[in-house]
Amino acid sequence: MSGNSILGVFAKSPIKPLEKHIRVATKCGRRLVPFFAAASAQDWDLAEKERAEISKLEKEADAIKRQIRLDLPGGLFMPVDRADLLELLTQQDKIANRAKDIAGRVVGRKLDVPEGLKVKFNAYLGRCLDATEKAADAINELDDLLETGFKGREVEIVNNMIQQLDLIEDDTDTMQIELRADLLAIEKDLNPVDVMFIYQIIEWVGDLADLAERVGARLEIMLARK
Repeated sequence: MSGNSILGVFAKSPIKPLEKHIRVATKCGRRLVPFFAAASAQDWDLAEKERAEISKLEKEADAIKRQIRLDLPGGLFMPVDRADLLELLTQQDKIANRAKDIAGRVVGRKLDVPEGLKVKFNAYLGRCLDATEKAADAINELDDLLETGFKGREVEIVNNMIQQLDLIEDDTDTMQIELRADLLAIEKDLNPVDVMFIYQIIEWVGDLADLAERVGARLEIMLARK
C-alpha cells in the first residue's frame, strides 16, 4: 500500500501541519536577524517590536503543535511511527521556544554584543539559522518520502540534506568556540553580569543549530526504520 493510500485511511494527515510548524519555527529564528540589528543600534523600541513578533510566531507554532497532537491518529495504520512524529514535533517546537528565549533575555537585560564581536556573532547567528532552514527543507520532503514508500532517490536526497545539516552544525560549534575565546579576551573590560549573559546568549544561539540537528537525527531514525 502506498504512503498516500495509507494516509487516505484518515481524514487528516499530520504531515502538512508538521511541515507548516517547522516553517513557522524557522521564521521565529529568522526574526532574530532584524532583532539583533535593532539591539546593536540600541533601538530598544524596535527591538521590543521584533521580540513581540517572535513571540507571536512562537504562539502560532504552539497552536499548530497542539492541533497536530489532537489530530494525530493512534491507529495501527500510521505511515510512520507515532512516537517518532511526536518527538520530531517536540524538537521543532524547541527552535521557536529558544528564539523567543533569546529575544526576551536580550531585551530584558538590554544586552548588546561587544563591538569587537559583532561581525563574528552575526556570522555565527546566520550559520545557526542556516541549520534551521536545512532542517525545514528536509522535513518538507516528508510528503515525497511517504509517496515513494521511503525508498529510492528521495531517501538519498533527504540523507544528503541530513549530512549537510550535520556539517553546518559542526561549523557552528567551531564558530561558538572562537566567539567564546574572543569574549574571554575582553571580558575584564565589560560589566561582569553582562558578560555572564552574553555567554548565555552565545550558547542559546548555538542551541538553534543543535535543535535543528536533532530534527535531522529524528528524521534519520524514521528513515532507518523503513
